[in-house]
Amino acid sequence: MLLKDKQILIIGIRNKWSISYGIAKSAYENGAKLIFTYMGEENKEKIEELTKEFEGRKCYVLNGASEDEIVEETFKKIKEENGKLDGIVHAVAHANTEDLHNDFIYTSKEGYSHAVDVSSYSFVLVARKAKELEMLNENAHLVTLTYHGSTKVLDGYNVMGVAKAALETSVRYLAQNLGKEGHRVNAISAGPIKTLSAKGIKDFSKIITIVEEKAPLHQNVTTTEVGNVATFLLSNMSNSITGQVIYADNGYNIMGV
Repeated sequence: MLLKDKQILIIGIRNKWSISYGIAKSAYENGAKLIFTYMGEENKEKIEELTKEFEGRKCYVLNGASEDEIVEETFKKIKEENGKLDGIVHAVAHANTEDLHNDFIYTSKEGYSHAVDVSSYSFVLVARKAKELEMLNENAHLVTLTYHGSTKVLDGYNVMGVAKAALETSVRYLAQNLGKEGHRVNAISAGPIKTLSAKGIKDFSKIITIVEEKAPLHQNVTTTEVGNVATFLLSNMSNSITGQVIYADNGYNIMGV
């Protein structure tokens, strides 16, 4: 098993259709011990029920992944109760609905700042707090989730594309910073998946159809497949890979038309 005896923190699990759940399932099946954070104390029972199949898992509320004091407080508790981590999966992103439904040019200053703050800065904050609190074991790996809309214009992705572009650049700078201590940082750019977040993107079903038609493998990716890519990156099998955006989209990103 690729992650035997490794302790992995997954930030932002929501439901069984989410990419983070696919990652959790693959990591658990490969021997990992899992720790989860979730948004909203009112979701505690739902998240505990969702994750009950992962024996030995721990769940912590994190009401603000881009808030310095909140992340530090939660991370201190996680370290105190569980010790150090071998990997962190960052699965946090959000943009205001109106900023996804209107043309990008009408993005408000508040909406722009919100999307970048939650979807990109939160990863920088997570990395910094993990470093400052000495939460990372030797050769720990940080993984975040991005999307093709960071490099190409996709109707309806709008400000989230800007936020993901900032996230991908952050991956490269964090890889350089944390590489000094032997830690790795990468991003997975998954193909479109029918997650709860994806429902906010205008004409998302059309994107799904086009990818299935145009991708070299002529099919859409699943959360299980993305989860397996994450497991590989979190394992020692990928020790020479850092600062990269790994595409798990059945090759769609290579197509010109």
